[in-house]
Amino acid sequence: MVSDAGLHLLPEGVTILELARSGLPAALEAGAEAQNATAVPVESVRLLPPLDPPTVRDFVAFEEHVEGVRKSIDGESGVVPEWYQAPTFYFTNPYALVGAHDDVPIPPDCQALDFELEVAAVVGRDGRSLTPEQAREAIFGYTILNDWSARDLQAREMKVSLGPAKGKDFASTLGPWLVTADELEPYHDVDGFLALDMRVAVNGTEVGQDLLSNMGWPFDELIAYAARGTWVRAGDVLGSGTCGNGGCLAELWGRHGERTPPPLHPGDVVEMTVEGIGTTRNRIVPGVELPPVRPARQRPRLRKRPA
Repeated sequence: MVSDAGLHLLPEGVTILELARSGLPAALEAGAEAQNATAVPVESVRLLPPLDPPTVRDFVAFEEHVEGVRKSIDGESGVVPEWYQAPTFYFTNPYALVGAHDDVPIPPDCQALDFELEVAAVVGRDGRSLTPEQAREAIFGYTILNDWSARDLQAREMKVSLGPAKGKDFASTLGPWLVTADELEPYHDVDGFLALDMRVAVNGTEVGQDLLSNMGWPFDELIAYAARGTWVRAGDVLGSGTCGNGGCLAELWGRHGERTPPPLHPGDVVEMTVEGIGTTRNRIVPGVELPPVRPARQRPRLRKRPA
């Protein structure tokens, strides 16, 4: 737990995931107890992702982002009608989470590394086929999510119509803090959206700024859709999708018609700040070099097993 004095240890044996399962009142009680412990300076520790989630879903809930990235990837303008019909998401890799200040290696074969500025909600209770009202009550807290993207790998993979895979599964920043839902309640607008300021800078130069309330659906509707006909579990992380107005480089590439600003390179530092949550700061470093991927064998024309 964090306070103005620094970091406080939770009671022995207690994890954030267990607190999420216990519910917000139990978490607040544990936090109050933790404040009695001696504070540790924040700068003296490495901040890991605030929890180890069972699953990570990522939505695409910002219309402006969809419009710009579509132009970047396939050259088409506008937003497909299907986007407006329901909040689309994909599952990303819960084993590839990195901390708020960790280095991020460039994934193998990537020449077009990009960031994605998002906020994620963390579910605090199990539920199936939830209503939006039930889903809102199930939200334990919020954190920053940076859905790093290998745009060149993503563009190739999405032509197979299965969505991103290796273009997305190598790293996702989560942090710096998991802010409980009650802390952000004052930021809700009359339509149920969180009006939080979101900003991203590369090497100290701001390249994107938006409001979280520009989402097409509020988080309660995203969670209700994720639980539609199935389960969400305590600790599940659900990303808002990338904000607009420069929330990622690909959106700007689509609008500019060229890769300006350029893809990320080793040494670049990406800093994201979301009002009420905090700031992440990740440095890009070289990745591992691996042998090329072997292309598929062309389909044999045999109809019978050779003798």
